[in-house]
Amino acid sequence: MTANGLYEQKVLILDFGSQYTQLIARRVREARVYCEIHPFNMPIAQVRAFSPRGIILSGGPASIYDNDAPMADRKILDLGVPILGICYGMQYLTHQLGGVVAKAAEREYGNALLTIRDDRDLFRGMEKEAAHTVWMSHGDRIERMPEGFEVLADSKNSPVAAMGDPSRRFFGVQFHPEVAHTPDGALILKNFLFTICRCDPTWTMASFIQATIRKLRDEIGPNRVICGLSGGVDSSVTAVLLHRAIGNQLSCILVDNGLLRKDEAREVMELFQEHYGMDFHLVDASEHFLRHLKGVVDPERKRKVIGREFITVFEKKAKELGKVEYLA
Repeated sequence: MTANGLYEQKVLILDFGSQYTQLIARRVREARVYCEIHPFNMPIAQVRAFSPRGIILSGGPASIYDNDAPMADRKILDLGVPILGICYGMQYLTHQLGGVVAKAAEREYGNALLTIRDDRDLFRGMEKEAAHTVWMSHGDRIERMPEGFEVLADSKNSPVAAMGDPSRRFFGVQFHPEVAHTPDGALILKNFLFTICRCDPTWTMASFIQATIRKLRDEIGPNRVICGLSGGVDSSVTAVLLHRAIGNQLSCILVDNGLLRKDEAREVMELFQEHYGMDFHLVDASEHFLRHLKGVVDPERKRKVIGREFITVFEKKAKELGKVEYLA
């Protein structure tokens, strides 16, 4: 479920494969702005439907000139919303807008000193012409900026370490503001969120939970839901949110395949049945799974056997519970 209809102010993060993408989302949410991560090739119709207040393009391991370099739909540049490109995201922005990206003579990786040349907008509140520590991780650099852009900051090996086109509200940074190694990174991201995107710091996890519960109630109505529960984070959060929304309309099924940790199935049952008071069904299918796995050595074959038999056992139990309209 996305935030459509839940939040008017939200930021879209397009993921180009960076190891830091989740950190970008964390920093945005710490600033109390709602955001979602989606793949770089998110269809433009979905981007429009999401109606972001701003878009952040993540970094990534590719070079913009690789044959299989990830490319977002260029139409995101025509939406009229602010865009911040980080590392590869900055290079994508440059390439799409007619600038030139080239291999750097020396790869930058690790701490670097950034000199700010323009302390408006993105670098508001930071000292101009002073050195600021940032975290770099790139092998390409901007050789020529697109038309309308100006240099906002530079470093020893990056003449264009940050650039911006304030009229279109397009910005790019060659470093990573989302990591702890960039001490002023949170301020830079807040400047993008509040000064450039004009978001308000109103989002909280509590508001997200309440909005999600309302959305679930509206969607499900009087119908019943079955949740496949493993005890892991994803299914546990799903089950608790559903239970808060629809109460005893929810039934949870845990399939014990005999490969769980000692007493894990019992502990999960005690938590969700006794503590949360859910309609909980534990299916002990240990012998069933072990019988089908007997003699299977190849790990990939084991995975397929477990997946296939899980569906068989789960569907059988679900049918016993009667008519159910939704599966979670």
